[in-house]
Amino acid sequence: MKRLQPEPAYFILAGGRAFFFALVFTVNMIYQVTAVGLNPLQLVLVGTTLEVTVFLFEVPTGVVADIYSRRLSILIGLFVIGLGFLTEGLFPNFIAVLVAQVLWGLGYTFTSGATQAWIVDEIGEENAGRIFLRGSQIDTIGGLIGVAASTALGSILINLPIVVGGAAFIALSLFLALTMPEHGFVRENLTGFVQTKFAGKLSGFHALRRTLRNGVRLVRVHPALLTIFGIGLFYGLYSEGYDRLWTAHLIQDITLPQLGGLSPVVWFGLIGAGGSLLTLAATEVVKRRVDTQNAGRITQALFAFSALLVGGLIGFALARNFWLALGLVWAVDVLRSLIGPLYDTWINQRLDSRVRATVISMSGQVDAIGQIAGGPGVGLIGNRLSIPAALLTSALILSPVLALYARATRPNTKRAVESSVLSEVEGEA
Repeated sequence: MKRLQPEPAYFILAGGRAFFFALVFTVNMIYQVTAVGLNPLQLVLVGTTLEVTVFLFEVPTGVVADIYSRRLSILIGLFVIGLGFLTEGLFPNFIAVLVAQVLWGLGYTFTSGATQAWIVDEIGEENAGRIFLRGSQIDTIGGLIGVAASTALGSILINLPIVVGGAAFIALSLFLALTMPEHGFVRENLTGFVQTKFAGKLSGFHALRRTLRNGVRLVRVHPALLTIFGIGLFYGLYSEGYDRLWTAHLIQDITLPQLGGLSPVVWFGLIGAGGSLLTLAATEVVKRRVDTQNAGRITQALFAFSALLVGGLIGFALARNFWLALGLVWAVDVLRSLIGPLYDTWINQRLDSRVRATVISMSGQVDAIGQIAGGPGVGLIGNRLSIPAALLTSALILSPVLALYARATRPNTKRAVESSVLSEVEGEA
């Protein structure tokens, strides 16, 4: 089979991956709740297993892309992701679902970073922005089509979209193995590369320890950084419980209405599509009304959206009417989608460029640690008390971010790390 040009190969990869993920995830939580019969603690442990897998293997799997081949790393990742979804869809029991999370999390880490590095190597940095924007559009289209296809297949058999999605990932890996080019990657001399880079990349714990050490030094020099890390921690602590339990709350505690005989799969397809459309509209409004060049305005927006998010989470936990709960689910989805990019912008505006990468990396790791640490406790509350109690706990866990944003508006915390203190950090490094 003839090799494709890099751009069409990238678009096939982006669109196919988005389509197949939507195929799986539109019904994934419904499948785990109804067919596998997972309880609240098990639902959260599934997510925690995935987070731990990605956390541990994100750096080590980069070795394949950096030493051997970006293309090879992508192909391995797609194949392993497919195996994970096939395992989950074909074997409806808790252990199989856990194994599936390990497989697809491992596969994801093979593709993470390697995909972007591959296309930039092939087309050059000057063309990357255009390709990434077009890829994002194709990604969105693929995802919307995937939701519709998943809804149709799931109405036939609830695990069918997951099995089809897993098989499709494997098929995509085999197709790209025959058609995906790689001319821009230059393999390093293995001996020299090992001496300079391999040892550091091989140890994810070593990289984590170095980042943590740098972060501790920065916080010691300027304690205001605790605000950034604290907000990231609380976002992580609350999110895993909500992400894993909102579907179960709608199905088990509220129940879906029999409007026109719609099945749960169709309902959740409509919920996902409606949330996406509302998010697109809300994002456009915020783009026009919030001055993203003004750090104070962004802080105010983040405080307001986070306060609304806490209120929405509390309302959803206590809701017993389906239509009220549906409106709150959409509100939570929209608010989370708005907070994400504004938070990223807010962090970047408060950091000197010389420590930006370290602090952002540290913030991301703190969020991951929060998800890993917070999920099981919330799941245990769901098991011992109820799912609404667990969701209410998630809302209360998030609430301290309001005090942290309020603290960030003080004049002495307008910029977390000023250049004047960086020399001390660099001297300690």
